[in-house]
Amino acid sequence: MIRLEMNVPWSQAWTKLKAAIQNHSMGIVSRASASAGAKSRGVTIAGNMVIGVFRNDFAVRMLDANVDAGIEAPLRFYLTEDAAGKVHLSYRKPGTTFAPYDGDDLARLAGELDRIFSDIARDAVK
Repeated sequence: MIRLEMNVPWSQAWTKLKAAIQNHSMGIVSRASASAGAKSRGVTIAGNMVIGVFRNDFAVRMLDANVDAGIEAPLRFYLTEDAAGKVHLSYRKPGTTFAPYDGDDLARLAGELDRIFSDIARDAVK
């Protein structure tokens, strides 16, 4: 797992990550926030959000390479806020996620996605 500190407050973290995802031509497939859910019930917890990211051309290639790997999509970024208010962006390298599955084509795809996810993370934490 890669964990990077963001230099923005929680209120700006999602906007910054969203822009980085879009700038690298990836799609936001899902978003779930335990902190937003808790807030709707009147409970306050530190910021917490899971963002599913993928793109259809990658999905088609992934399924062509190994249909069993489809359970791993979308790949995820994880935003968290600690007790001191510091925000972190975490993710697992796609190559690590897809490593248990066979196929050279899938390994090549994972390498492409490793670079894209690294670039997204780098831009989000600037």
